[in-house]
Amino acid sequence: MSGDATETVDIIDAADAERSLRVEVLQLRRAMQTRPVIDLARGVLMASFGLNPEEAWSVLVMVSQNANTKLSHLAEGTVAAVTGEPLPEALRQQLSAAVAELAARRSATRESEP
Repeated sequence: MSGDATETVDIIDAADAERSLRVEVLQLRRAMQTRPVIDLARGVLMASFGLNPEEAWSVLVMVSQNANTKLSHLAEGTVAAVTGEPLPEALRQQLSAAVAELAARRSATRESEP
């Protein structure tokens, strides 16, 4: 490659790297904003259903994916439900199903242990 072509490639690479860094910073900022409510929702699930932190996280992720709902929106609804605001019926059913599935897996694991 000529010197001009190499310089052009370097400029494009630098622009791509800068764009990637900007996206990453935006994603990190969003995560910092939503993390507290997600942690609260995990606590609600832990207290309500006797889940450990990992199980509560798994339930939130499973319901978020199955309901095609952002995790932070699900977390907000879960926390609001504690204060009496009803969780939408579809999310409530998904949440119940995820906790029931987790309980069934727990039970099966205990039965297979010696």
